[in-house]
Amino acid sequence: MKPAMPALPGPDGGEPVFREPWEAQAFAMTLALHRQGHFTWPEWADTLAAEIAAAQAGGDADLGDTYYRHWLAALERLMAAKGLTSAAELEDHRQAWARAAERTPHGRPIELRGDDFASP
Repeated sequence: MKPAMPALPGPDGGEPVFREPWEAQAFAMTLALHRQGHFTWPEWADTLAAEIAAAQAGGDADLGDTYYRHWLAALERLMAAKGLTSAAELEDHRQAWARAAERTPHGRPIELRGDDFASP
């Protein structure tokens, strides 16, 4: 039996609060991958703690505004370590999103298309 995942309440004791939609998506993906058995919660906690420690050592002021950047970096690292993705696949997706963002007018939702994965 897997150990229970700790509760993660928001500031008022309710649901977690996210500043951006991508933060909620990264959070949800982490929970889904954990529930599917791809990693244990202690593995996740250790990976996230290592990302935060590395960021602090690199000068992150640890004001809370970069927390989900560390969360995402930890998720990417853990997924690569578990063979769920590769560094090359992650970079391909970063570049595709950058191309999609570049062509999207300000204020409009960014939509990823197949041709965003083509080399420039």
